[in-house]
Amino acid sequence: MSKSKYEVIPTTSAQMVIASGVDVLLGEIRAEWQAKSLITRVKTLLPVDPSSACQRLLNAAIHDLREKIVIAGLDVAQEAAGMNKLPTVSKAEDVQEYSTTHTLDLAYHMGLINRPEWRRLKRAYDIRKDLEHEDDQYEAGIEDCVYVFRTCIEIVLSRDPISPVRVTDIKDIIETPKRVTLSTELVQDFTNAPDKRQLEIMKFLISVTRDGKKPDIVRQNAIEALRLLSAPMRKSTRAQVGQHMQEILKSRPADLADMKVANAAGVTPYLKQSKVKQFFEDVYSQFEKLGHRWDRSDQHGKLLDDFEDVGGLEATPTEIRPKFVRWMVRCFLGEPGGYGMGVNRPVFYSNVAAPRIEGYFRQMGTFVVADFEEATKDRLIKAAVSDKHIARRLEKLRDLVTTEPLPE
Repeated sequence: MSKSKYEVIPTTSAQMVIASGVDVLLGEIRAEWQAKSLITRVKTLLPVDPSSACQRLLNAAIHDLREKIVIAGLDVAQEAAGMNKLPTVSKAEDVQEYSTTHTLDLAYHMGLINRPEWRRLKRAYDIRKDLEHEDDQYEAGIEDCVYVFRTCIEIVLSRDPISPVRVTDIKDIIETPKRVTLSTELVQDFTNAPDKRQLEIMKFLISVTRDGKKPDIVRQNAIEALRLLSAPMRKSTRAQVGQHMQEILKSRPADLADMKVANAAGVTPYLKQSKVKQFFEDVYSQFEKLGHRWDRSDQHGKLLDDFEDVGGLEATPTEIRPKFVRWMVRCFLGEPGGYGMGVNRPVFYSNVAAPRIEGYFRQMGTFVVADFEEATKDRLIKAAVSDKHIARRLEKLRDLVTTEPLPE
């Protein structure tokens, strides 16, 4: 039976392109694009004219990026355009008039694609331009078509638009009159948000933690939100948040509330280190004033909890940290017992401080081993370990700090 004159007959090159698996890649395109005429046309052209199919697929990817730019926020687009000398963006129509090159650049500067993805898409655009002006000097290779298909689909057409989290979304959650935490989905939305949006949210949370008129539960929710969002926050945003905190402090010393916020936001290293050093010097003075004896156990909890909230040993400047480690070692070791109400207890130590110190050292592991070994040379610690029971407690600490920290 003869073939119909209307039947599509794949060319040899098209057959090889299809054999490379690009038709399977087409199945990964988001459902909303699958039904669009542009993708339908790509599927029709692929068996007979892969070059034209590539051109139309890239057109679809650029169109999709323009839509994602608008969804991500015109305020973010406007700032990114201004900072990177791109055409002005004040309304959605401005984005639609962007050239392909400018669209790729704006998407990159807004954080919708990363730098490697931006480079891949630029390369795909170069290939498309070559295909568009295909002549005797350039003939599309199979690898070119595969590259364009894979790049456009993997980076753009298979991905859903980001759901840009806004300050109001966070505000509605943390102002709930009970202990709350941000959902995994919201944290992911923050992770994908452009720098400007991340910065807005972090500034808002910082302002809430510092607002004495807010209920304590709301301020605590804001601190917890800062902790959750500091991990996925981009380095570029972190530097700006650090600068914001530094501007808040200006010429005054950092206090406990400041340093709790800075630690929760992950920006302590971005503060003036002279302020940080002075703060931890003042904190150590409080440790010394309270003392490490077991009969101060009822006051050790808040002291150590506050210390952990400002970053603990990890945030303490290296020149001060040995003093904290020595205090903790002495507090953990305790003193000989066996008398009074504790006649059956060979060592008297702070029941409140000891488990916290053990937890710190287990978490820090080898990070503090040098400070620990230096502390063991202290004459009072040397004298204390002459007691076999206290010596065992010292070895327990040594085991903790000579072991790698446990994973989070």
